[in-house]
Amino acid sequence: MLCGSWRSRGRQPEEPLVPAQVATPVGHPSPPASQDASTKRPGLRALKKMGLSEDEDVRAMLRGSRLCKIRSRTWQKERLYRLQEDGMSVWFQRRIPRAPSQHIFFVQHIEAIREGHQSEGLRHFGGAFEPARCLTIAFKGHRKNLDLVAPTAEEAQRWVRGLAKLRARLEAMSQRERLDQYPPGDTHTWIHSYLHRADSNQDSQMSFKEIKNLLRMVNVDMNDMYAYRLFKECDHSKNERLEGPEIEEFLRRLLKRPELEEIFHRYSGEDRVLSAPELLEFLEDQGEREATLAHAQQLIHTYELNETAKQHELMTLDGFMMYLLSPEGAALDPAHTRVFQDMDQPLAHYFVSSSHNTYLTDSQIGGPSSTEAYVRAFAQGCRCVELDCWEGPGGEPVIYHGHTLTSKILFRDVIQAVREHAFTVSPYPVILSLENHCGLEQQAAMARHLHTILGDMLVTQTLDSQNPEELPSPERLKGRILVKGKKSEDSRILSDREEEDEEEDEEEGAGAIEQRRRAKQISPELSALAVYCCATRLRTLRPAPVPPQPCHVSSLSERQAKKLSREAGNSFVRHNVRHLTRVYPLGLRMNSANYSPQEMWNSGCQLVALNFQTPGYEMDLNAGRFLVNGQCGYVLKPACLRQPNTTFDPECPGPPRTTLTVQVLTAQQLPKLNAEKPNSIVDPLVRIEIHGVPADCARKETNYVLNNGFNPRWGQTLQFQLRVPELALVRFVVEDYDVTSPNDFVGQFTLPLSSLKQGYRHIHLLSKDGASLSPATLFVHICIRGS
Repeated sequence: MLCGSWRSRGRQPEEPLVPAQVATPVGHPSPPASQDASTKRPGLRALKKMGLSEDEDVRAMLRGSRLCKIRSRTWQKERLYRLQEDGMSVWFQRRIPRAPSQHIFFVQHIEAIREGHQSEGLRHFGGAFEPARCLTIAFKGHRKNLDLVAPTAEEAQRWVRGLAKLRARLEAMSQRERLDQYPPGDTHTWIHSYLHRADSNQDSQMSFKEIKNLLRMVNVDMNDMYAYRLFKECDHSKNERLEGPEIEEFLRRLLKRPELEEIFHRYSGEDRVLSAPELLEFLEDQGEREATLAHAQQLIHTYELNETAKQHELMTLDGFMMYLLSPEGAALDPAHTRVFQDMDQPLAHYFVSSSHNTYLTDSQIGGPSSTEAYVRAFAQGCRCVELDCWEGPGGEPVIYHGHTLTSKILFRDVIQAVREHAFTVSPYPVILSLENHCGLEQQAAMARHLHTILGDMLVTQTLDSQNPEELPSPERLKGRILVKGKKSEDSRILSDREEEDEEEDEEEGAGAIEQRRRAKQISPELSALAVYCCATRLRTLRPAPVPPQPCHVSSLSERQAKKLSREAGNSFVRHNVRHLTRVYPLGLRMNSANYSPQEMWNSGCQLVALNFQTPGYEMDLNAGRFLVNGQCGYVLKPACLRQPNTTFDPECPGPPRTTLTVQVLTAQQLPKLNAEKPNSIVDPLVRIEIHGVPADCARKETNYVLNNGFNPRWGQTLQFQLRVPELALVRFVVEDYDVTSPNDFVGQFTLPLSSLKQGYRHIHLLSKDGASLSPATLFVHICIRGS
């Protein structure tokens, strides 16, 4: 055996596709079984459509592999992993039976696949296994890495290659191919696993009781009378059972979108098809200013499924639905999903995605530190990470949250992770914010590791021969790494924490303050690396006879930044036109909670650092702010925050000049909050929040819909008046209403108002940790009018 395992007890009768050589223990939830011939095995058809049904690597994954899961030096367990026939999910075995939903992970949720000892877990605990047999599956969001060891190098390679092919094919599939794979007239593959579970006696026929179970599984509590009427209308065999085509007809009628049909018929007329001119009229009404007849024709060729209609440049209802569910029909402007902003302005003119205590994976009191936290931050587009550096044994500096029980990691390991992962998502510069608590010797070791490991990536001198009048641009610094630290010309080093402590101790005696301000030396080697990001104290916002150098960076606690924003609004904005300002959470946030970054952005602060490991609305806002511009981690500030003589003050923004009107129409396939409780159905409501300057902040919500998360309808209109639309973020939130306790979060999506498309749009919802909740969507109509 490869490593620790269990004794198999034979194959279960409910598992038609478990290979004979890989039995599943009794009592263990089996993977969703394949459909019989009556349903034409849609999963295999899906792989065939993807062009991978005959691929040897994929076929090996379908058969399954026993892989060793590595968690620690002592926890190393063998488990069965097998690709499901849909080509989109992998079933895996657990020693202790769990709910079925906890035995699957989805290919679309994979962030990266790494070979060899390329994770912190395998570097520390996988030394006994040759690298060629090892692989790591890293997931999006906050799910932990999956470190695996295969029996042979070839089997490891089959999983590495197979998953890479599946991911590439899923990403490359056009919307046309996706719907062609699961046509509207077919039963969608996502529902086949529910069909199998609801078919209690596995006879491929559905009684009314089984249909009711199916409806609860997909989060809809349909009225019994209506459900039975629909059941009888589809029961053409008159035997009180639905089978084959009857089941598909029931589901097709259940999945109807009457609101889309009404819109389609409004433009298509009596012939019930859209001509290219009619589609163009719809696009113009949507606010697509650059729409042309050629563009309408191109949409027909991209999204229409019926070849005859396509040849006549006509769009059917199915093609129309497909277009509205595509990225081109989404609320986010597709043009903003790539880098579209001017990247040649000074660094101080951009909001920069920034992380606080980047090394932590949990709270700042006793949580673990990990290099993987840096990898995950970079994967989310983060461009400024923090390194909390302390004296370590053997002359090697370590990173951890000082004077706490958080674990320690080597400084050099973090720098190695920076080298390997800093530019996997974005080519634009990374800033290493050093909080330095080391003595001279280990400071020199830090400088040495930075030089040796980063090499030419590291900025060690100005790009120009003389001190610049302004900071260089992200474009000029592509692929480069900047160090933010103290220069040795100043007699002491000031850490972020010390600066925070000064504010906390304003009422202490002079002796205590002086002790905190004790002088510390900084090594010339480390000092030399603070080229464009020299840490300095922000002593005053009054104009000085000699203006400070643009390379001076101030670090402020959230409390200090809020005070400046409220009491010296315009002066603070003007300071941030030329200089970088970093804002960090108060140290009193022991559980690594976050603050709202919006108030700091309102004043033009660039490096608004958050705890990336802590999900919540604050991180939703951060993700929404940096969702645009190719998710490169740099977003150009509005003009009012970039002009040297700007008069803008976020506390006095002027009168309203934009009206946002959102008609909340329907939602589709909202996830169940408790997937394992059949009778648990959500009562959804929709809340829309505006986050911007204080005068613009608002939230309004719809009524709740009782017992329907599958296709709830609202038809309610919410309206907002905005004074500074260029700073506003719009957050769409779905909650499960509860009369006796706080509502439960279902999903959300946040984006800048300036990237919000008008017209009929789908909002594709995200989970609490930012993962896709596909196919869950909101359907809305959006109107933005300037005064």
